[in-house]
Amino acid sequence: METRRLQLLVELSRLGSMRAVAEAQGTTTSTVSQQISVLAREMGTALIEPHGRQVRLTPAGRRLTEHATAILAAVEAARLDLAPGAEPNGTVRIAGFATAIRAFLLPLVTELAASHPRVHVLVREHEPAEALALLAADETDLALTYDYNLAPATGDPAVHATPLWTARWGLGVPAHPDTGATTTPEVFTRFREHDWIVNSRNSADETVIRTLASMAGFTPRITHRADSLDLVQGMITAHLGVGLLPQETALLPGVRLLPLTEPDVVLRAHAVARHGRLDWPPLALVTDLLSRRATHPDH
Repeated sequence: METRRLQLLVELSRLGSMRAVAEAQGTTTSTVSQQISVLAREMGTALIEPHGRQVRLTPAGRRLTEHATAILAAVEAARLDLAPGAEPNGTVRIAGFATAIRAFLLPLVTELAASHPRVHVLVREHEPAEALALLAADETDLALTYDYNLAPATGDPAVHATPLWTARWGLGVPAHPDTGATTTPEVFTRFREHDWIVNSRNSADETVIRTLASMAGFTPRITHRADSLDLVQGMITAHLGVGLLPQETALLPGVRLLPLTEPDVVLRAHAVARHGRLDWPPLALVTDLLSRRATHPDH
């Protein structure tokens, strides 16, 4: 149903003549008459009837006017609610990896409850490929993802990625005396005979490990896969292998973190949304707050 025709019907009810409606709307009387006739055909009933030299609404016309008033008010409310400058209001669906949710999103949820109580967040924990698939299927509004400088994500013209933060990673190994290795290939060479632990739900760190092992002249023996970084540390303490860990992580007893330099290993986190969606005030607000928190974590 064309809301423009409903607007003309409401104006006709208010002003009482098609000529007055035409003047108020900046159009012609014949246009108003034609649009009311089209609306009557769409509804399957007469909406106006002759009344002297004028017309008046039929009972069906008056009833439709009541509905039209409510419909037009709802349309205007929706327009104002979704306008870029509107007060954020709505539910934002976010899918992201555990570190981003725990360290950045959960504190933000608490902040939003106080500053923007009409904005609600639904959280789903997913690795980047899973989160991006949900974004493509329109089953989430924002994907919190990551890649590495040595395993960059493939660009997608359908989405917009907002950089959040970066984090340097090292190699987690069983505690042992210093090896004296200084560069990343030297560190990898020291552990070429060890088993290697990689992520069970994302291939990015495996790509990094294989790339660096190739630079060191060997093929890593990847035997264990785990999604949880705590579990990776547990596997290291059990001497099941070695694996990548964030340099800022709290280490379990029995785990040592060796720096990786030349080349460095850097994780890069992003907030990803479909193009055009950041015009929606709640999503724009959440993305902006995440970016600020990532840039200034103490504020």
